[in-house]
Formats: sequence, C-alpha cells, structure tokens
Amino acid sequence: MEFSTRKIKFKAWDQEHRLLMRLNNIECNKGELIKKNHILLQFTGLLDKEGEEIYDRDVLMKSLDKFVVFWNEMQNGWFYAPIAALDIQMPFVAAEAQTMKRFCNYFELN
Repeated sequence: MEFSTRKIKFKAWDQEHRLLMRLNNIECNKGELIKKNHILLQFTGLLDKEGEEIYDRDVLMKSLDKFVVFWNEMQNGWFYAPIAALDIQMPFVAAEAQTMKRFCNYFELN
C-alpha cells in the first residue's frame, strides 16, 4: 500500500473584525497551531458538488436544508448536523459532501 500526502489547509475567523480570511501565517507552539484572536478552521479534505473546498464549521445546503460541518472529538472524525438540530450528528463523507453546496461559514451567520 502506498500512502499519499494530503493538504493541510486552514482559514480563520477573525474574532476582532468578524471576518473569515485565508491565512498567510500561523504560529506554532509545541506542535499546536495558533493565531491570536482567530479561530482556526481546518480543511476537511472534501469538496462540495461544485468543487468548492469545505472547512470546519462551514454551512452547507441540501435542497433548502442547512447543515454545519464540524470535528467530533468523541468519534474522532468529521460530522455534520442540521443547524436546527445540532444533536442529530452524521459522519461527513465524500459521497454526502458531493450532494451539498457550501453556503457560508457558521460564524458568518451570527
């Protein structure tokens, strides 16, 4: 078996200016990535039905329904849930991602 590399990419929510942004630098302290006053949002490695990258806490549309993508610590993987019922969590896999369209990031809704 041959392993392939994957892209590790991030966006960030700037808490001070309330903007979603691409990063040109991230600080690293003892292996932990940090950017002061920002919430780092990791690329899931998945694309929506139009080929757009999906990041942590992105809001996706399927028909008229909205879902949010997030990392589930207990399950150790990417999951998604309806915004109206965050307790209904389902594994987020490529086949599901390709049926949805990225709408915005969760932070942009508030």
